[in-house]
Amino acid sequence: MPQTATPAYQPHLLDPHSAQPQPVSPANGRSFKLAELYQLLDCQLVDVIRLSPELILIIDDEGKFRNPAYLNLVATYLWYHHQPAARGQDSIVGRAIVCHDKQFR
Repeated sequence: MPQTATPAYQPHLLDPHSAQPQPVSPANGRSFKLAELYQLLDCQLVDVIRLSPELILIIDDEGKFRNPAYLNLVATYLWYHHQPAARGQDSIVGRAIVCHDKQFR
């Protein structure tokens, strides 16, 4: 069976200091590696939130412990939009990356 290529989805960095998502790409052109994510998100621990069968949100898992901690309105809105049960339960703090799940290995 032929192997299918990774779907052409442009990953975006969601920064709490900007209302405009910023396009980012994996260094190898295919998938982000942990060290790369740590640098892009300026963090030491990441977590993955599934938005849909194909899309994920990669977040700074320790963002809430920073001082000051910045609420990421765009990432939180995306999460609430795709996972309505999350509304009012939690929010996303710090930088995040939205990408296809095949773009994180």
